[in-house]
Amino acid sequence: MTPTLDSPLQQVLLQLLRWLTEEGYAFTTVTPATHERVLARDPDATARSLRDVFGFSRAFTPDLLPRHALDALRAADLLAPADGGRLRSAVRFSTLHELLFAHSAYPTTAADSVFFGPDTFRFADLVVQELARAPLRDGARILDVGCGAGPGGIVAARASAPASPRLVLSDINPRALHFAAANATHAGLPDASFAQGDLFAPVSGSLDLIVANPPYLNDAAQRTYRHGGGRWGEALSLRIVREGMPRLAPGGRLVLYTGVAMAEGVDPLLTALRPYLQDAGWTWRYRELDPDVFGEELAQAAYRDAERIAAVALIVERATT
Repeated sequence: MTPTLDSPLQQVLLQLLRWLTEEGYAFTTVTPATHERVLARDPDATARSLRDVFGFSRAFTPDLLPRHALDALRAADLLAPADGGRLRSAVRFSTLHELLFAHSAYPTTAADSVFFGPDTFRFADLVVQELARAPLRDGARILDVGCGAGPGGIVAARASAPASPRLVLSDINPRALHFAAANATHAGLPDASFAQGDLFAPVSGSLDLIVANPPYLNDAAQRTYRHGGGRWGEALSLRIVREGMPRLAPGGRLVLYTGVAMAEGVDPLLTALRPYLQDAGWTWRYRELDPDVFGEELAQAAYRDAERIAAVALIVERATT
């Protein structure tokens, strides 16, 4: 586990986060399908604002940005050429709970893309609601497993103030950790720790709160941020629960936000988890948060037997003794 990160990429992202915040920048990231439809209205349009450049990922002319921003983007290899002498940013910035987060530009086709979208909003709201219901003790240890840009853990740590939690952000994607490190520092959490590896393997010790928003789709390209494994993308969610529960300290909680492909009215994730949860004898709650997300995925061959994909939440609480 790495106590701190300090990479050139992280420093550039932090510089851009601070500059955009000073500029009053704000942007709400939509689903890829909605993003595609918005761009399709005028696919060759040149960016006219910071939101066009760093939100909608439109091509822009170099004179739109100040020199310091262009130099920073170039230094971190975050600029790509576009036609007509234009450029395109390889990073986006989105607003969540009055915070600004850096993540990958649209479209997120690269295997190491750092994703952020409407699921992130629902996940963050779930975490905040759970901590409002039952705050953490002072000095509690929080792990955001598969953290991506880090919003789950960052929101959890900030919602736990003034309890001074210890935040760990982990991901199998090393690029995601540099984004998460910049986002955490910008959010006022410079003491966060980072771990790179498969789920819980790189993190030692017990945990008071585990939050997770894992990939839950069956992605034909098997992109790390999107492919959950298994028949319909459920494998990572199953692993997080089964491997995460033994890592909880007495009184600890696991908060999972994920998606499930429903078939014939049956929830395969709950069906697989129920015996395990019941055998543990701990308190747990499971509910649907949104009955229909990523409906466009149903056109894929992998989902020919599914009728919908639902966003669900699972809260598991370990007994105090």
